[in-house]
Amino acid sequence: MIVVETKVGRNDSCLCGSGKKYEKCCGK
Repeated sequence: MIVVETKVGRNDSCLCGSGKKYEKCCGK
């Protein structure tokens, strides 16, 4: 698994394109 360090707020839309907030999606 590749971990990408990005400046994404926990309440921002997830980068994976799911439309969910980052903390509820890939930001676990």
